[in-house]
Amino acid sequence: MTRDVMQELGLQLPVVQGPMTGADSAALAAAVSAGGGLGSLGCGMRSPQAMAEAAAAARAQTDRPFAMNLFVQATPAPDAATVQQALKRLAPLYARFGAEPAVPSQWCEDFAQQLDALAACRPAVASFTFGILNAAQVKRLQAAGSQVWGTATTVAEALAWQAVGADAVIASGSEAGGHRGTFLADYASSMVATLPLVRDCVRQLQVPVIAAGGIMDGAGIAAAQALGAQAAQMGTAFLVCPESAINVAYRTALAAAQATDTVTTRTISGRPARGIRNAMIDALEADEAAIPPYPVQNALTGALRKLAGAAGDAQYLSLWAGQGVAQARALPAAQLLHQLKQEWQAAGAQ
Repeated sequence: MTRDVMQELGLQLPVVQGPMTGADSAALAAAVSAGGGLGSLGCGMRSPQAMAEAAAAARAQTDRPFAMNLFVQATPAPDAATVQQALKRLAPLYARFGAEPAVPSQWCEDFAQQLDALAACRPAVASFTFGILNAAQVKRLQAAGSQVWGTATTVAEALAWQAVGADAVIASGSEAGGHRGTFLADYASSMVATLPLVRDCVRQLQVPVIAAGGIMDGAGIAAAQALGAQAAQMGTAFLVCPESAINVAYRTALAAAQATDTVTTRTISGRPARGIRNAMIDALEADEAAIPPYPVQNALTGALRKLAGAAGDAQYLSLWAGQGVAQARALPAAQLLHQLKQEWQAAGAQ
């Protein structure tokens, strides 16, 4: 019989707040956990020290369990010509804000150091995307007291996570906002919708499955459970909560967005990600194939996005959002969880 990870975590509602690296906050994670769900800290771009600080901040606000998420990635060493071409491509966009693009001090955080910090933080759940751990790494985190959850966009990826000893798999459908977690095949062939992905994973795995992608209300949670998922991971639904760390321009864009406004693009970060189409995507789309992979492009556009945020210009931000964005409700996390629980129960909660 499949273990019940929701029961092990003591959750009152089968809801996992998506990590949303760069847009999450300790306040949001704590509010979701305190409200009976599982809050998450997106730590893919946090330094080890910042990870420890975020975990401490969350624990100062709740004694309930929460998750911490990392990107599984190696530090790149791009050739100079590729970087220079990318800078040249971005120069006109930076010029709009009276600036010039430059090579950042680092491309990304060191994953080995982040993993050390994660083990030291001992969150209830350690979740991962962009790649896969080895069995020894999984056991290390489990020995530290954390469940290990791996993100999968295909059944093959889900089975790979099961094989290395993961406690659960997050089945991330093509409707999901933000970066695709694909790691075994090209992203286009791995764009499987949430419902068939969840159902196939449930049928073929012996570990619990968490559904992610396009789930925005209690009826969606119940639907995921009807397919065999133990819980729903919801990112965009919590992105608009006042506790999230997004700026005013991003909030305004989300409030006006429809499902048809989102596209999956690698123009902004170098990795396929779903977000609201804007001028930045339009300007770079013709050269999408030549754009350096994540995290190089992401680092090169980082300063541009900060400038746009300071200027209140959503046209040059990474407006990550899922296809359910039009259903998002700008409520405090506690109030949203209350609504979700009522809807979930009305839909025939399991």
